[in-house]
Amino acid sequence: MLEAAGFPAVATTSSGLAASLGKLDQQVTRDELVTHVAAVASALTVPLSVDGERLFDDVAGTVDLLAGAGAAGVSIEDYDPVLDQVDPIEVGVERVGQAAEAAKRHGLVLTARAENLLYGQTDLDDTIARLIAYRDAGADVLFAPGLVAAEDIERVVTAVEAPVNVLAFPGTPSVPELAKLGVRRVSVGGSLAWAAYGALRDAAIELLESGTTTYRSRGLSSSEVEAAFQR
Repeated sequence: MLEAAGFPAVATTSSGLAASLGKLDQQVTRDELVTHVAAVASALTVPLSVDGERLFDDVAGTVDLLAGAGAAGVSIEDYDPVLDQVDPIEVGVERVGQAAEAAKRHGLVLTARAENLLYGQTDLDDTIARLIAYRDAGADVLFAPGLVAAEDIERVVTAVEAPVNVLAFPGTPSVPELAKLGVRRVSVGGSLAWAAYGALRDAAIELLESGTTTYRSRGLSSSEVEAAFQR
């Protein structure tokens, strides 16, 4: 649907994938991720970037598998869900370096994520230091999900001197405004998945409570289905 709408590139979402499997985020196995990426990539003609979360224990091996599945890019984050903490910066740098070396072998774009802001660590100086260190370790794109204020975004863009991705978050500037701030890429996380699931919830409640099907008028037409999914 995103390709049919005109987007020049798309990305997977870890939380959306987990939901499709009846799981919460950070519970998807590597095999499940690789299978998903292969299925999505085979349905697309535009580049597919992959939310690789932490890239599991075998960072380089996971990048190899995702490249083989058809990914054009991959991200790595510095949050460890097992320890429930953001990695020490030296651990993050080492893992980004491993991912960068593997990504380079396959011609993949590597995005390195500093997860501080999502886990209550609001020291922007530390986030910037991490992004610069990840850039120097070989990342092509830098990403600090949770940036909202225009002045903070502009500060990060100026400081890292490399392409910056911003998560379209409640309160963030619009995409055109982000472009004016120097942002090179915008992603939406799982928000489109939750919008779709919200529509499903509303339709299910209507069907259950009133037995009517007015929700069909808000769905895709047969011509839209054919245009989007015809191979």
